[in-house]
Amino acid sequence: MLIRDVDVEGLGRVDVRLGGGRVVGIGRRLAGRGDVDGRGGALLVGLHDHHVHLAALAAEAASIRVGPADAGDREGLVAALRRGAPGEWARAVGYHESVAGELDRRVLDGFAPDRPVRVQHRSGALWVWNSAALRAAGLDGEGDGRFWRQDERLRGFAPPVRLDLRGVGARAAAYGITGFTNADPLPGEGLPELLSVLPQRLVVMGAGDAPVKFLLDDATLPTPDELAASMAAVRPRPVAVHCVTRVQLLVTLLALDEAGPVAGDRIEHGSVIPAETMPWLARLGVTVVTQPHFPVERGQEYATDVEPDDQAHLYRCRSLAEAGIPLAAGTDAPFGTADPWAAMRAAVERAGGEAMDRRAAMDLFAGEPRHPSRARRLTVGAVADLCLLHVPLKEALDLMSADVVRATFIGGRRITPPE
Repeated sequence: MLIRDVDVEGLGRVDVRLGGGRVVGIGRRLAGRGDVDGRGGALLVGLHDHHVHLAALAAEAASIRVGPADAGDREGLVAALRRGAPGEWARAVGYHESVAGELDRRVLDGFAPDRPVRVQHRSGALWVWNSAALRAAGLDGEGDGRFWRQDERLRGFAPPVRLDLRGVGARAAAYGITGFTNADPLPGEGLPELLSVLPQRLVVMGAGDAPVKFLLDDATLPTPDELAASMAAVRPRPVAVHCVTRVQLLVTLLALDEAGPVAGDRIEHGSVIPAETMPWLARLGVTVVTQPHFPVERGQEYATDVEPDDQAHLYRCRSLAEAGIPLAAGTDAPFGTADPWAAMRAAVERAGGEAMDRRAAMDLFAGEPRHPSRARRLTVGAVADLCLLHVPLKEALDLMSADVVRATFIGGRRITPPE
């Protein structure tokens, strides 16, 4: 395939030839008949979402969104849960207490008494079931209907949900995404095969030689020695440790010091990173895979939910990069937006000295799948996972919008619909 007249960073307007799944030639007026006229638009490496939950994202099509921006308030939540036939299961996602306070089975019974209802908290960690759902599942003795990190157990008690994986793949291609890292802590048996219908390249944590994810919760936090032993047990594979509080980060750093870091080790989220820990992170060389858009999407809730002492340390960007800490980003969809361009914009617009320059923000999603902080560039010999834009790179950086994406190629094959 020959793509003519594209803007390649550092080279200007050139032609690019693809063959055997790779870039085999870059230059002006390459010989042969052009297959695609780039019309001066930028040709970039495809984006990689370094932290996403693909099965949950695919289930959104069969779910009711009840987050603050969707339901709004108690009345909106009640209306959303009652929308549907009596007796029909309702699966609601994205809930936060700012909508209608704490939920349990009795509260949900008052909201929707005539149908089985299960509501997932925005964090993804908590499900709340009403009495009708518990009875239908044979779980009526399960107390207040609140289930913390019990997805695997609950899966067999609720009706299966249709997973729109093809829709996920098509929407991602429209964003210019050519790869995903699925970040489920306990990938179910057969998950890589289930996800294989996606056109994007996949890294599935916990499968093959991909990083092994450790999910930390303050209530069940291991000691540093215990976590280090767990890390040592999976070496030489890298680890990806879920860290959303100060204490989780501290335990992880102590454990990495004891177990010894390896290439590919990651800290997921890095929600709270105090300044005094940054030299430690830099010394270990561990990559932080963050979500720069969360302070934008959740700013109102964070203002009340997050301890005042932690506010200045939320989802750092620029300060981590300036400290020499390897940095990348993932959307955490469906628990955040699935649009990486929105995350890039958020990284550029951050307050408190955390704003990144535009090229660095784009690089958060341009890293190697196994080494997310190593930015890829379009060069001869590179894998032909590419994103063609409507506009030159400078204009794309100014706009920072998915609207600039014209076509996406994986292994040199176009996966977006033809124009």
